[in-house]
Amino acid sequence: MYKRIGILGGLTPESTVVYYLHIVRRYQELYGDHSYPEIVIYSVSFQRFIDWMEREDWRSIKGELLRGLRSLADAGADFAIIATNTMHILFDELSAESPIPLISIIDATAEAIMDEGLKTVGLLGTRFTMEHPFYREGLARYGIEVLVPPEEDRAYINRVIFEELSRGILRDESRREFLRIINDLVERGAEGVVLGCTEIPLLVNQGHTSVKLFDTARIHAEKALHYAVRG
Repeated sequence: MYKRIGILGGLTPESTVVYYLHIVRRYQELYGDHSYPEIVIYSVSFQRFIDWMEREDWRSIKGELLRGLRSLADAGADFAIIATNTMHILFDELSAESPIPLISIIDATAEAIMDEGLKTVGLLGTRFTMEHPFYREGLARYGIEVLVPPEEDRAYINRVIFEELSRGILRDESRREFLRIINDLVERGAEGVVLGCTEIPLLVNQGHTSVKLFDTARIHAEKALHYAVRG
């Protein structure tokens, strides 16, 4: 009997769908039937989180995320993944209080980077992910150095994430700019680039560039699937 997966989603709905479909399709690809693990999704209302992030009100965010994790536990989830990079700023605190185990997107991504033998990566994400130390420190524990874009590019990436990608809007102009930023990071020494916002792969994927990209949503979903099936 497989472990039941809990997905804390809605942060945003675009990437929550990616998690669900990846787990199901990947299981079918690996095992050839439809016996994929049961999945429980708790989808939050995103606007409150936007408002709290703008005020750096992480206490309110933590309380609401814990409420979602308790709901997943009550629904029978054996463990959970938080389907977003930014909220991993609170991962250690949430893990300590969650009624069920959590799988870290940062640890899963670090393992994927190590599998490729890379030591220096660029990081794209919300401004919180790029500017707060939690992601850099998380990857540093694995001996991985992180480069982030300059301030102007960080502001541009953040705007596109919240105003376009979170609404399912994909623009060619935005893709060109993201690819320029990725190439700039490579020129500064990045051997690959972490797409550290689960919506970015909707806009930019490995088919758009020869630079090694790390799709954190699919990496995280893959880790959850293996944990559910193999423990």
